[in-house]
Amino acid sequence: MAVASTMVMDGVRAADHNRYLSALYAPADKREALLALYAFNAEVASVRDRIHEPLPGEVRLRWWRDVIMAEGDAETGHPTADALRATIAAYQLPKTAFDNMLEARIFDLYDDPMPSRTDLEGYCGETAAALIQLTAMVLDPTAAPRFAELAGRAGCAQAITGLLLLLPLHRQRGQCFIPADILAAAGTTPEEFVKGEGDAAAKRAVAAMIALAREHLGAFEKGAPALPVLLRPAFLPLALTRAYLDKMEKAGRSPLVGIATLSTLRRHWLLLRHAMRGWSPI
Repeated sequence: MAVASTMVMDGVRAADHNRYLSALYAPADKREALLALYAFNAEVASVRDRIHEPLPGEVRLRWWRDVIMAEGDAETGHPTADALRATIAAYQLPKTAFDNMLEARIFDLYDDPMPSRTDLEGYCGETAAALIQLTAMVLDPTAAPRFAELAGRAGCAQAITGLLLLLPLHRQRGQCFIPADILAAAGTTPEEFVKGEGDAAAKRAVAAMIALAREHLGAFEKGAPALPVLLRPAFLPLALTRAYLDKMEKAGRSPLVGIATLSTLRRHWLLLRHAMRGWSPI
């Protein structure tokens, strides 16, 4: 394996270990492409963590857009960018999906509240769901379009669960991904939620978010038994979602006070089980 490919793989292993593990279940000739997609996702998802001011963050996202949209095969010198460009070209992936993903990621850079459930689901669709669909297109471009709606459900379930896992960090830096309409129904506001005011209302809002994640997860699991074996690796991170949500609902495990974790053994077991057996009919 080339040095650049090793760097990309190591980057995904460090930044997004669950997706790294899921990529290992893909056919050997597709793994580098999956890791390139996952490395790109990790890069753009962490812009705020590495670049603390919004405008420089937007400049970084613009750089990624320019790299992806550029014609030709000249290398950039950035291992992830070069691996991504090669993957897009090899599998004829739609550049508009990456453009939409980068546009959605601008929201991460600011402290504006998420306006509504519809906006949240749109954000999830352009980020996590798009990543699943792009991965599916690498694995089986013929079958992937038939499961675009399932990728949407999967992406919403996965992304909402991920936002709940990061909730303490988001509150600490003044972000609120829980939609304003859900907060209003719970009896609070984005400002009060971020400040940690109104504990009972905050708990109701979190419970509503968990319920929303479960709604999308249930819809995904209903259709998942029909997934072809070749597409399973694209959806494998969903094997962990129900376990994370269960952890969050246990006494003393609220996302408001701590981050739910799964042991390495549990994560490996869940991924292996779903990689081998898929999702049973429910």
